[in-house]
Amino acid sequence: MRKSVQKIFSEVAESYQLVNHVLTFGLDILWRKKAAREAVKASGSFWLDVCSGTGEMALNLSRLAEKGNKIVTVDFCQPMLAKTSEKKKAANISSILAEARHLPFPDETLDLITISFATRNINPSRERLKTHLKEFYRVLKPGGRFVNLETSQPFSKIIQRLFHIYVKVAVKPIGFLISGSKAGYSYLAFTIPRFLPPEEFSSVLHKAGFARVTHRSLFLGVSAIHTAIK
Repeated sequence: MRKSVQKIFSEVAESYQLVNHVLTFGLDILWRKKAAREAVKASGSFWLDVCSGTGEMALNLSRLAEKGNKIVTVDFCQPMLAKTSEKKKAANISSILAEARHLPFPDETLDLITISFATRNINPSRERLKTHLKEFYRVLKPGGRFVNLETSQPFSKIIQRLFHIYVKVAVKPIGFLISGSKAGYSYLAFTIPRFLPPEEFSSVLHKAGFARVTHRSLFLGVSAIHTAIK
């Protein structure tokens, strides 16, 4: 499973950012900015963006960070990390090739961890998801902040149904048209409708050890920002 997902993201790295913008009509840009504003409420100066992809969240964090803040991106896909290094303003961001469930940091090292539109990729089961969240909890300092931006499940069953229809009819063909990868966007179209509703994800965060878990739904509930404190 790990190698197949890694291969998928290697295939789509070149066009991944563009496809996200097209499929969300640019809303993912605004959602990342909102999540970044929530994230920088964290105290401390050592920040991690995990499963960072092309580094969009890290760049949002860097624009809001105070001088001297250290921002690190971690991803298990080298082509994705390469896209981060190509960005003009990436000089103050360092990157590490590593897996999210085995972060290369000692216990209680980080002040902030963010993840955006990748949590559903570490969610083959509730237990595996909780294992990853416990790893994030491990490397955060007491009082450290975790901010999760992800697609969600709208509360309204009608809106949820329409959202799932859109994912089914649009994600795979549009993703393939732009990226040339059938497997990549078949996989993403599969994961989006199966991610947890906000209340259920909040429950998993609590079970992983986090406290003061809150969530904010975005655009009729198709996406959500969760914030949790160690």
